[in-house]
Amino acid sequence: MAVVLESLLTERLLSADDLFTLPKDFRCELVRGEVVPLPPSPGGEHGYLIESIGARASIHVYDNDLGYCFAAETGFKIHVDPDTVRGPDWSFIKKDRLTGRITKKHVPLVPDIVLEVKSPDDSRREFAERADMWITAGVRVVWALDPDRKTLRVHREHTVEILRPDDTLTCDDLLPGFELPLSKILK
Repeated sequence: MAVVLESLLTERLLSADDLFTLPKDFRCELVRGEVVPLPPSPGGEHGYLIESIGARASIHVYDNDLGYCFAAETGFKIHVDPDTVRGPDWSFIKKDRLTGRITKKHVPLVPDIVLEVKSPDDSRREFAERADMWITAGVRVVWALDPDRKTLRVHREHTVEILRPDDTLTCDDLLPGFELPLSKILK
């Protein structure tokens, strides 16, 4: 199987739909038609932090009928020809932007909010580039949490706000009324 997979990954640029032909235990994203393998599970702290922020935001979204939330590794097609499909740690799309049935494959549009939690093996540069990639793709807000530095950077098109444990995460333009004291997360 490794030889077949290696052959598939090096012969040509892949499409978003080709991702669904790869082995199910092969974690990857697609960047401009090229497969980028993902490391195995990034660990307990990473998962805990995603859930701690994502769950609270999701409850607020559903309680206020604001839109749709997506769990880690949901693929979003953010570029076409060659295709790019990336999977954030958590994401949100406003209700009026996602009409009809949610596809079983990748979501064919860019989220409004993306949460990324720095993995233990991410360099600071790689982590910053990932936030920039989402903003360039059209995401309105990126929440980039660095557990080592105990900071959450709120990226928007032309600004970055740095929040610390004593601050409260809000997003009034997309999640009116949402408030999360970071002291509950960044201990």
